[in-house]
Amino acid sequence: MYWNGHMGPWGWFAMSLTTLVFWALIIAAAVFVARSFKRDRAAAEGAAAPAAPAPRTASGTASAEGAETLLAERYAKGEIDDEEYARRLAVLRGHAAGPAPP
Repeated sequence: MYWNGHMGPWGWFAMSLTTLVFWALIIAAAVFVARSFKRDRAAAEGAAAPAAPAPRTASGTASAEGAETLLAERYAKGEIDDEEYARRLAVLRGHAAGPAPP
């Protein structure tokens, strides 16, 4: 590129173009790695669409139906087992959990 200490116009152009391509590749690789990690983490967590918030009553509290729906979704996803589902459902419906006393 250098000829007697001077760089010609094509040398400057080639050097500038090479630098731009180099940095574009570095940035593209960083974006690719970041998206790959994000995709892997989402797949590991079993991420789906974000859950819709529970319906609310006029007083601003979540309705029992919305809470039961959320509980059923957690049970369907496998986040809670049969016993915990039954216990929490009984609490939501106002019944004591477990067997009835004699």
